[in-house]
Amino acid sequence: MTQTQGNPAGAWAEPKATAVLVLADGTVLEGFGLGATGHAVGEVCFNTAMTGYEEILTDPSYAGQIITFTFPHIGNVGTNEEDIESVNMAARPGACGVILHTDITAPSNYRATRGLNDWLKARGIIGLAGIDTRALTALIREKGMPNAVIAHAADGKFDLDALKKEARAWPGLVGMDLVPQVTSAQRFSWDETEWVWGQGYGRQENPEFHVVAVDYGIKRNILRLLAGSGCKVTVVPATTSADDIMALKPDGVFLSNGPGDPAETGKYAVPVIRTLIDSGTPTFGICLGHQMLGIAVGGKTVKMHQGHHGANHPVKDVTTGKVEITSMNHGFALDKESLPKNVEQTH
Repeated sequence: MTQTQGNPAGAWAEPKATAVLVLADGTVLEGFGLGATGHAVGEVCFNTAMTGYEEILTDPSYAGQIITFTFPHIGNVGTNEEDIESVNMAARPGACGVILHTDITAPSNYRATRGLNDWLKARGIIGLAGIDTRALTALIREKGMPNAVIAHAADGKFDLDALKKEARAWPGLVGMDLVPQVTSAQRFSWDETEWVWGQGYGRQENPEFHVVAVDYGIKRNILRLLAGSGCKVTVVPATTSADDIMALKPDGVFLSNGPGDPAETGKYAVPVIRTLIDSGTPTFGICLGHQMLGIAVGGKTVKMHQGHHGANHPVKDVTTGKVEITSMNHGFALDKESLPKNVEQTH
């Protein structure tokens, strides 16, 4: 609450909202603006992770999405230049908006080089704080992920009718190919390995295998893990032909994560994947790549009601009975009923 200036009675007035989230159904949620000013349209999802917000916000798989963090204290450890997940630095991939419960506090971490608010401004990400994120999460769980516009204006002036119209008009992620926005423009090699306490990132100098990674919006740490597992990694753009991939003589082909509808991106990617499978080349994928691999072997994908976004999702390996806690970020999934009989579901 702030005291109204010039009011001798000492009356109190609510601070004026400087950010709004306008849902496609006309619902307006008011809060306080963070990061960049302006407005952006996308799909609102929620993420249950307690750490790794910088990595999440720079994950290209979140293109076209506005992230609601369910954990209240986001920004405590600041940001740095090492934990960015985007590979294509010429683009601005990742989430277009972020919603927080609590205002950002001063960073408290020895690796921090900048506070989250300044970092959001620099990356052009629009933020909103001060709303009941539990209520918004409950709404998403009940009704699914809504299309919405997030807007931030320092003067608190918004054309709500125009924002409602824009939110209603946005077609949503179904049928949307967002990979061209995030994929690399040219082929490159990768040898950086995982971060080690007190040492930083390492280099793979004696690779045992050669993996070609098809970049649909790949994350840096996936590349680091491949290199750390003994692989020479060659990253190729999303539209690379099967012939060009095979000409690199890979021991295996990795199909990366990425944003958007796998069925739409699959219109040009799946024929390539089928050719790779038919050649006998070991082919594996994650997220969008895994989903398109499923399409290539005869399955279909479906839009999920609320998606899987977080760092605490249990996955059971049905071949061993072991349960692992995993990080996830996807709004589409393979329909297991659509898989042909010669395809085995292991997890």
